[in-house]
Amino acid sequence: MQALIAGVAEPIERQNFAQETDRARLSKVALKAFRRLVEQWGLTGQQAAALLDVSTSTWERLKQDGKDKALSQDQMTRISAMVGIYKGLHLLFVDDMADRWPGLTNKAPLFARMSPIESMINGGIPQMLDVRRYVDAVRGGL
Repeated sequence: MQALIAGVAEPIERQNFAQETDRARLSKVALKAFRRLVEQWGLTGQQAAALLDVSTSTWERLKQDGKDKALSQDQMTRISAMVGIYKGLHLLFVDDMADRWPGLTNKAPLFARMSPIESMINGGIPQMLDVRRYVDAVRGGL
């Protein structure tokens, strides 16, 4: 993407999670957001760990004292996708359905009769990004 400034196109630097300094700076906030999402969606420790692609014991450590640890690029991407889903659901639904929807069995082809949570655990980052696009499309945000 480029921005037009005084008739000159300048590249816009996109946020990414490749640099450890960026990840270290953003990890504390990302973990806080993910912990809140886990609570709001009523996820088990095992589900939260699976969504982050870490062991349950690693999730428990991150939950307790992960404030000073830089998350990996993969973990930051996973959290970013899920926070986008969370936000999209809260724009789409005005009641508790926003937090119940991820755990409900879904007949849409994307979910193969699984809940969005189960489908994201099974499909990893590509499925998380697809679920985010799906939620954005349903709410008319595309």
